[in-house]
Amino acid sequence: MNAPFAQFSSLIFLVSSLAGLAAADALFSDGRWIDLTHEFSSETLYWPTAERFTLETEFHGQTPKGYFYAANRYRASEHGGTHIDAPIHFAEGHKTVDQLPLDQLAGAAVVVDVSAKAQKDADYQITIADLKAWEEKHGQIPNGAIVLFHTGFARYWPDAKRYLGTDEKGPDAVAKLHFPGLHPDAARWLVTERTIKAVGLDTASIDYGQSTLFESHRILFEKNTPAFENVAALDQLPATGAYIIALPMKIKGGSGGPLRIVAWIAGKR
Repeated sequence: MNAPFAQFSSLIFLVSSLAGLAAADALFSDGRWIDLTHEFSSETLYWPTAERFTLETEFHGQTPKGYFYAANRYRASEHGGTHIDAPIHFAEGHKTVDQLPLDQLAGAAVVVDVSAKAQKDADYQITIADLKAWEEKHGQIPNGAIVLFHTGFARYWPDAKRYLGTDEKGPDAVAKLHFPGLHPDAARWLVTERTIKAVGLDTASIDYGQSTLFESHRILFEKNTPAFENVAALDQLPATGAYIIALPMKIKGGSGGPLRIVAWIAGKR
């Protein structure tokens, strides 16, 4: 290849690359990001039997060579704070968190607002009727949607008594949990009558607090449909029009893990 042609080819490649970057930037030039993730700290809420989040300092300060350095170590159960439940959590032989395809963790969201009912009944279970009422107003849940349920309970975070129904710890505290969830009939309807990627909600479990059989988990996970739990800020999302990106820690063989979930809403900032 002669020098002038090589220079011309390089110029074409640069222009094409810049055009591609400009097009990519244009996708996110008119809208806003919303963080749907509770931060992880000593206040983060976990299941009464789970190990809470702990952050320990390994080093923080000036090194002997004169520069600043900071590093920490953390430990916690997989299931706590804003996190993902992988299907293996309640479905033997099904997908672990690292096996979930990226395409299943991103997509258009529909937000079903049941907050008025949930505020009147901490044990409220989202029904098929709630889903059909949403569709009557907004149209059928699209194929490949991520279905999010807004109960309004995120407003109580991190007050364990109000958010979970109890601030007690240990096995005996599980029976004292009170928060809304998805009724098993509605879970079954979602995976048989609609084609969805994932579900999520702003409580500690996709099953309501008083569940002992965790049927909604089992129904969803048998179909390899993961769940996002303890999601924040769902009150800031419209019923339709948000795009979700939900990327968990990629734990090999994990039944779940910490989740950073965000939403993009197009339109004026």
